[in-house]
This record gives sequence, structure tokens and C-alpha cells, in this order.
Amino acid sequence: MFKLKYKIVVFYLLSLVFSPKTNAQCAMCRAVLESEEGQTAAQGINDGIVYLMAIPYILVAGISYLIYRKFYRVNAKLNK
Repeated sequence: MFKLKYKIVVFYLLSLVFSPKTNAQCAMCRAVLESEEGQTAAQGINDGIVYLMAIPYILVAGISYLIYRKFYRVNAKLNK
């Protein structure tokens, strides 16, 4: 059982590290930024959007893990 959990955690960590490049932009931002020559601002906007999108998922995953660990310890103590 422990090995399965370990494999799942390793899979998720590796999928975060080796994720494909994503571009996230709304239509209005894209229209404004496509007219720029250097495209540096567009890349910055893309990175910011992806960053802001990822934080809530990381927080929810962390809180869910803490809750799981708390209930797992309580059940382990009751079963002894």
C-alpha cells in the first residue's frame, strides 16, 4: 500500500516538473499584445496568468493533504 502511494506522489511531482508549455491569455489581452514587436510583454503576461492559476490548486492540494494526514493519525490511534 505504501509503495502505491509513493508511486502516485512521484508521478504527480514528475508531471508538475515535466509539464508542457502552456499559453493562457484572454482574447482582449492577446489582441493588444500581438501588435507588440518584441513579444516580451506577452510572455510575461502568459507566465503571470499560469502562476496565478496554479496557486489555488497547490493550496487546495496542500490543505487536503493536511486534513487527510490528521484523520489518518486519529484513525490509527483509535485502532490501537
